[in-house]
Amino acid sequence: MKRLLALVAFGASSAALGADPSVPLLSVTPGAGGQVIGVPGASLPWLLLFPFLPALLLAFTAFARIAVVLFLLRQGLGSHTTPPNLVLSGLAVLLTIFIMSPALKSIDAEAYQPFLAGTLSFNDAAAKAADPLKAFMLRQTRSEDLALFTADVQGVDPKRAETVPLAALAPAFLTSELKTAFQIGFMVVLPFLVIDLVVAAVLTALGMIMLPPQLVSLPLKLLLFVSIDGWHLLVGSLIGSF
Repeated sequence: MKRLLALVAFGASSAALGADPSVPLLSVTPGAGGQVIGVPGASLPWLLLFPFLPALLLAFTAFARIAVVLFLLRQGLGSHTTPPNLVLSGLAVLLTIFIMSPALKSIDAEAYQPFLAGTLSFNDAAAKAADPLKAFMLRQTRSEDLALFTADVQGVDPKRAETVPLAALAPAFLTSELKTAFQIGFMVVLPFLVIDLVVAAVLTALGMIMLPPQLVSLPLKLLLFVSIDGWHLLVGSLIGSF
């Protein structure tokens, strides 16, 4: 799975940047004091891109929407440390793999395995790996967001993924994902906001203004969330939103 995800990342970045994989990332030449390791100028963009590959890969998948909704849920509950970041990020990654599994299977069958067998070059494999990813992104991208980034691009057909450049599709997709995530997050946080308002009003009416409302509302919000099987509903809604 790690190498498959790596191929997706290299395919997406190759399609976006037009990099030449035939250029070595490092060059080793003999010198007076021993071997000298240098970086060819043509491979410098690849090396600068390496630290950002995980973020770019997650931006091309369902991770952004899921992660934003999960962290908004924790904010709505009023518990800033529970569940911890590691748990929410892990759940977001697992859901992302589940949702992206059809595209990953297509990439594996059409690009990764032929590339390992030597029947496809790196450029061809990268292009085939980018196609299922672009098709998934295009389905989740709003037409107005796509038009914002393709206003100056000729020959773009929103119904055909191969005509949409990845450099324009990626920001349009992420913009649409953030909007959708905030819409879902609003529906998730709203019931908790109502509980906070009711608890604050009751405590004020009783004259208990020194008691923080969060101490009373947190157990009530947890009780509500557990009683309606909130995790099942939320995860099911997130999966269904794709």
